[in-house]
Amino acid sequence: MSPPDLARALVAEARAWIGTPYRHQASLQHVGCDCLGLLRGVWRGVLGPEPEAPPPYAASWAESAPGGTDPLVEAARRHLVPVEAGSEPAAGDVLLFAFHAHLPARHCALATGEGTMIHAHDGAAVTEVALTPWWRRHLAHVFRFPETPSWQP
Repeated sequence: MSPPDLARALVAEARAWIGTPYRHQASLQHVGCDCLGLLRGVWRGVLGPEPEAPPPYAASWAESAPGGTDPLVEAARRHLVPVEAGSEPAAGDVLLFAFHAHLPARHCALATGEGTMIHAHDGAAVTEVALTPWWRRHLAHVFRFPETPSWQP
């Protein structure tokens, strides 16, 4: 799949999840998901089986991550392609947010390439929102989905 086709497929799949209620650790379209569950569902919908299942995690997992670790970023580095720091997020890019400089990234979303992103957060359904200055200040990392997952034959 060409990069533009992949980006369109990723955004279309994420938009199909809009309205899915927030459910911690879930990843079922129209049933429930959290931010990671949304990205996992988009992966499955576009690329096929997930490369790994996340371990169980508490809602406050980022605050209790062992010193110096950043589990969300580490997983992204294993399966996604890093985007150069300072680049404008493009359609289909995975956005990782850190809300405090001393803590690991703890939220993720998918950029639509239109100055908006699709995400799931506690207390709300999956939605498409503006990538406002507040979100941009907390944007810690940007990754792209691989055109061909490295774990596939």
